[in-house]
Amino acid sequence: MKKLLTALAVFAAFSAQAADKITVAATAVPHAEILEFVKPALAKEGVELNVKVFTDYVQPNVQVAEKRLDANFFQHQPYLDEFNKGKGTDLVSVAGVHVEPFGAYSSKIKNIDALPEGANVVIPNDATNGGRALLLLAKAGVITLKDGSGILATPKDIASNPKHIKVRELEAATLPRVLNQVDLALINTNYALEAGLNPTKDALIIEGSDSPYVNILVARQDNKDSPAIQKLAKALNSPEVKQFIQSKYNGAVVPAF
Repeated sequence: MKKLLTALAVFAAFSAQAADKITVAATAVPHAEILEFVKPALAKEGVELNVKVFTDYVQPNVQVAEKRLDANFFQHQPYLDEFNKGKGTDLVSVAGVHVEPFGAYSSKIKNIDALPEGANVVIPNDATNGGRALLLLAKAGVITLKDGSGILATPKDIASNPKHIKVRELEAATLPRVLNQVDLALINTNYALEAGLNPTKDALIIEGSDSPYVNILVARQDNKDSPAIQKLAKALNSPEVKQFIQSKYNGAVVPAF
């Protein structure tokens, strides 16, 4: 009987330990860096965090939905909403962490006013980030959009185009690689940072810190309230993470809590 109780205690301890291991998908910069920063604090809370880096915006959601991963940290709410709608998934936001002000970059011009006639402009090809790029171009006066165009605007919603720019949609991750081949590229900050660009210095136009596109920790309905996920959410919203973001990214990434 004593041996049985000991075996059960060992099994229970092992199960508890296993339950506190979580794997979170992230894009490399800044998401994986922030997750790596909170690893020691989570370990003290009994949570072993494994970070799996992705270079795209689709598989992190697919693999969480299919329960191959526990959570992800790479996207904003408008993107998640559109993904859930398009894929029939039911992923949910657990915590908002930071904003990455979206910017427009060029290796050919130094000022947006110098954008040439017929300029080649590239934007992300996913619905929400493509719309975000067009809204930024409209805010800068490069184009105007049809009334009612919002975050899901597409090039078809361009109402006026005084410089007759040519807008192409490409995979978000590829945009830094074609920067020297186009006149203007609108690049998500995580990919800009990975490419060695400094959004606060290199972007010709950039969103303000009041951007509504807060990057979020995402999980499933069945695990969003688990102790490990909640501990991760709390760690990501800690004063230490706020200080880390402010000191490491110098305004290119802005805490949202």
